[in-house]
Amino acid sequence: METLYHSTRSSAQVVTSKQAILAGIAPDGGLYVSDQLGQTKIDLARVAAQGYHATARDVLQTLLSDYTADEVAACVAGAYGSNFDTPAVTPLTPLGADWLLELYHGPTCAFKDVALQMLPRLMSVAREGQGQNIMIVTATSGDTGKAALEGFADVPGTGVTVFYPDGKVSDIQHLQMTCQRGANVAVAGIRGNFDDAQTQVKRIFANAELAERLAERGTVLSSANSINVGRLVPQVTYYMDAYAQLVKRGAIALGDEVDYCVPTGNFGDVLAGYYAKCLGLPVGKLIVASNTNKVLTDFIETGTYDRRRDFVKTISPSMDILISSNLERLLYYLTDGDCERVAAWMAELASEGRYTLPADVMDRMRETFACGFATDDDTRATIKSTWDELGKLIDPHTAVGKCVLDRRASEGRARVCLSTADPYKFSADVLAALGTDTSGMDGFACMDALQALTGVPAPAQLSGLREAAILHPSVCDQAEMLGFVEDACTRVFS
Repeated sequence: METLYHSTRSSAQVVTSKQAILAGIAPDGGLYVSDQLGQTKIDLARVAAQGYHATARDVLQTLLSDYTADEVAACVAGAYGSNFDTPAVTPLTPLGADWLLELYHGPTCAFKDVALQMLPRLMSVAREGQGQNIMIVTATSGDTGKAALEGFADVPGTGVTVFYPDGKVSDIQHLQMTCQRGANVAVAGIRGNFDDAQTQVKRIFANAELAERLAERGTVLSSANSINVGRLVPQVTYYMDAYAQLVKRGAIALGDEVDYCVPTGNFGDVLAGYYAKCLGLPVGKLIVASNTNKVLTDFIETGTYDRRRDFVKTISPSMDILISSNLERLLYYLTDGDCERVAAWMAELASEGRYTLPADVMDRMRETFACGFATDDDTRATIKSTWDELGKLIDPHTAVGKCVLDRRASEGRARVCLSTADPYKFSADVLAALGTDTSGMDGFACMDALQALTGVPAPAQLSGLREAAILHPSVCDQAEMLGFVEDACTRVFS
């Protein structure tokens, strides 16, 4: 049975998964969803007995069924090979009484690699015979940008344009993006925050005049943000695989429920856990961990999503988000596919900055989702205590998750904290949390000092950035982003 997709805001136009991945976002601004989610379950015993690659093939074949088995197998083999520094891809390690799912073993040292090493391959297969060039346009709060650049650099028939909030990413994240090589890449900082960048990117996608001009030149736009279903689906695999690792270690029996705590801003990472549950994974709670920009915590607690608040720059910048785009997909499923209600809530968010869900919908959400948040001081204290007590070095985003998890009473289930980035991507903040005065130190001085203090080596792909030249110095106003994209398309595809 072929899995078909349509917008969260209307079911009038149905597309295949290949078409949804190429488009990125639906024409009406909604996100692509499938009404068949959950109709087919993945055999849990099979998952528990196999490795990451086999489970990835099962997940992709189930959710992206118009890809052939051979196409899926080739994509999986290409995405998860020597570009990851462990054959486990996403290994599970002890974290006191809990477990840490290490998602940062890919080429850019962030969890986004799991999906963004896959998405270019899915797109390349989908565009065969289309005769169109694809420009990926992505807003990033820090990690998606480099992972997208790395994944799409010099991929034939594609280009990639990344916008990041200038001055609101770590030194290492900034260098990872601005030093990116590739004839088909374009990078610019924007004067504003991530939400500003994400809002403008959505407007660029919705600009019919731009789409018409690009179409005349054989070019279409697509997204590498988690609004693209091709970004979301590969992330389902590591929830399944973490469960298999727990079974193999004897930490749980087949069928036992597991809690997953997920540091998240745009809601994509934790939504992948919901998809895994729909596919038959025994999930107890999905715990949404937020930083001081706790719009999701407030929403889950009160039922009102309200972005009308001050934006706070924190030491976990990839979570500095006030508009969690992927939440729209969950609303669709919580309302049993009521496109009209979802569209109305999204319109209210756009016009009023808020919306409130009825009690019955929130009750359904709270059956699966819990929440909590951590301040920067909480985050620093968790980084230090995790190192001092467990000998484990974690980054500020992971520390948000661990702090929230530590505050929750155990309900007798195994608990997994998702670790979303290598600590050396945030050397200055991790070093400061361990008690070192970082005044006057740049990112590499902090990296060296952190290695000397802990004995934990920095990944070569990060330490090597000190020799890299800045190739993309551009910074632009939000109003200039559309022109930047069009210029990039002209340069890359001329």
